[in-house]
Amino acid sequence: MQIFEEALRLKGLGRTSAIATIVECRGSSPQKQGAKMLVRDDGSIMGTLGGGCLEADVVQTAIMAIKDGKPMTLPFELTEREGGLVCGGTVLVYIEPIILESHLVILGAGHVGKALSKLARFAGFRVTVIDDREEFANRENIPDASDLFVTEFEKAFATMPCDENTFVVIATRGHNHDMDAVKATLRTDARYIGLLGSKRKKTLLFKALTETGFSPEDIERVIIPVGLPIGSVSPEEIAISIVAQIIQKRREHGTARLGRAACGRLVPQDGSDKATSPTR
Repeated sequence: MQIFEEALRLKGLGRTSAIATIVECRGSSPQKQGAKMLVRDDGSIMGTLGGGCLEADVVQTAIMAIKDGKPMTLPFELTEREGGLVCGGTVLVYIEPIILESHLVILGAGHVGKALSKLARFAGFRVTVIDDREEFANRENIPDASDLFVTEFEKAFATMPCDENTFVVIATRGHNHDMDAVKATLRTDARYIGLLGSKRKKTLLFKALTETGFSPEDIERVIIPVGLPIGSVSPEEIAISIVAQIIQKRREHGTARLGRAACGRLVPQDGSDKATSPTR
């Protein structure tokens, strides 16, 4: 129970973790089926799966699962020949990352912002909508947003955290407001910055940002036109193209391969004798 409480505590602090569980044992092993261990995002642990190199490999894999946002299964053969463990059994460890809810900030509460807030909330994002007009940034107009703020766009992130788990879409009502919003967002660590607009608007905006002093590396963070090219026209279609692109960005981590396990051969989940390379 303490492991789950710690996972919730970490999530409340904005930190990630993973819970590793032995889901299957065959033969002798240092811990039995159901044993759990929490791996924090800094590699520290709570609980145990038996210690030794098995536990070290689980920690390494858990960190990878946290970064990728996907559960992983790690099978072990506990042999003296390769890992120094004389238990002689096999264990299967399931690793489930506890991931923070992705945050979408929409700058602009017009037609696209309204449609985007609804679709993004449906897709599992925590949604914040910001506009400088109270008659637009209100619960009646934007019922699906988690949070609503009325403020000038250049001050959008003055008091609101914007980290690498934050996605920002800029859909204001005019070029000057877009410029203010882009400059404010570029000063954050936002993982994704998308701007509603045309290729011509992109040229003008990038020229203005360069003249303002932003580096090419900064400017390249801005995606314009925002969204996947699906021929979208209506606000709802545009929202679909944007959410699809954000999901693509969120899932773009490569499927890295694990190194050879220190505890010996990784074995197939069916328990056969044929050794396998650790993959995901």
